[in-house]
Amino acid sequence: MLHLKSAIQFLTILPAGKTSEFDANKIIPYFPVVGLILGILVSVFDMKATYLWPVQLVSLLDVMLLAILTGALHIDGLGDTADGVLGHRPREKALLIMKDSRIGAMGLVTIIFALAVKCGAIASLNESRNFFLVLVPIYSRSTMIFGIKFLPYGRPDGGTAFDFFKETVKPYYFITLIIPLAFSYFLGAKGVILLYG
Repeated sequence: MLHLKSAIQFLTILPAGKTSEFDANKIIPYFPVVGLILGILVSVFDMKATYLWPVQLVSLLDVMLLAILTGALHIDGLGDTADGVLGHRPREKALLIMKDSRIGAMGLVTIIFALAVKCGAIASLNESRNFFLVLVPIYSRSTMIFGIKFLPYGRPDGGTAFDFFKETVKPYYFITLIIPLAFSYFLGAKGVILLYG
């Protein structure tokens, strides 16, 4: 329970109580669980909001809510990555740009496009809409486990997420992937496409 609280604190702004320690490696298996919590919150909001407003507006509010709940953590990272990678600069220069707290033109444009695509994608959901709203945050947090396991850390001098790469990801950390697999099963063919596509 302690490591789940730490995972919630790291990935969201949700109140999870105070924790006495933060062990980056041990909170990794809880990332899909945090995704489940986020997905449920967004899905419940969506169900209630669609009684009040058009689906297009609710889809925009869903994206806004998810960004707020996560403290825009991944949106900020996307902007930094776009500024560094899409500028076609040498690796060392790109890493310096990505570390800069200011956002550049490429980062801003990429964030706008990404949020627009998310709004459009959610607005296009009809059948099993709320299942997908729960499932996608789980998958997106689950992919972080694979990234930490199979990809090298990009910054040789360390950085915000460096602690997650210090120790090997244990095979049993992937057991929480049962959560998205179960949801995909209930979604049938569409869930399988989301899983393997």
